[in-house]
Amino acid sequence: MTVLQEFDENGIVQADAIRDGAQIASVLKQQSVLFERWDASEVLAADADQDAVLSAYNTSVQKLKSNYDIQSMDVVAIRPDNPQKAEFRQKFLAEHTHADFEIRFFVEGSGLFYLHIENKVYLILCEQGDLISVPANTTHWFDMGVNPNFKCIRLFTTDEGWVGNFTGNDIAKKFPSMDDFVGSVK
Repeated sequence: MTVLQEFDENGIVQADAIRDGAQIASVLKQQSVLFERWDASEVLAADADQDAVLSAYNTSVQKLKSNYDIQSMDVVAIRPDNPQKAEFRQKFLAEHTHADFEIRFFVEGSGLFYLHIENKVYLILCEQGDLISVPANTTHWFDMGVNPNFKCIRLFTTDEGWVGNFTGNDIAKKFPSMDDFVGSVK
C-alpha cells in the first residue's frame, strides 16, 4: 500500500492520504521528486546477495543509469531478525540531506520517507515496485519501522555512496513513526 500524506511542520495533517500512484507522482513532481511504479516481480531468494538482486533487476538498473550519472550502486536489505536493526533505524531517523540524489527502488518490503520541503513535510510510504528519487540537498529522513523488512537498490551519483549531512533539527520527533503511520492509514 503506497501512501502519500501532507503535513505542516508541526505534524498536523494538511490533506487526505493519497493512494493512487499517478496522483502521488503528480504531487511529488511539483516538489521536484520523481516517483514511479516499476515492475518488481522477480522472485528473489531470502538470502539473495547484492549481485543476485542487481542481476535480477538489470533492465531497471540500466534504465536508471541512462537517466542519471550513476557512479555507484548497492543493495540494502534489512529484515526483522537483523541484530542491528535498531541501530540502523536510528541512523536514518534524523533529518539530513545528501550532496547527490537519493534514488531508491524497492524490490521487496516497504519504508517511509519524510520529505521536508519548504514549510511542509510529505510522508511517502514506499513499497515493492516503488521508485523514488529525492533531489540533492532536500531535507528528509527515513523510517524502516521497529521490525524492518525491505530490500532496495540504491544508486548514487557520487563515488562515496550514502553520506548524510545531518541538519541537527529535531523535527522528526513531531511526526508519526512508520508503524504508527501505517496503522493510521489502513
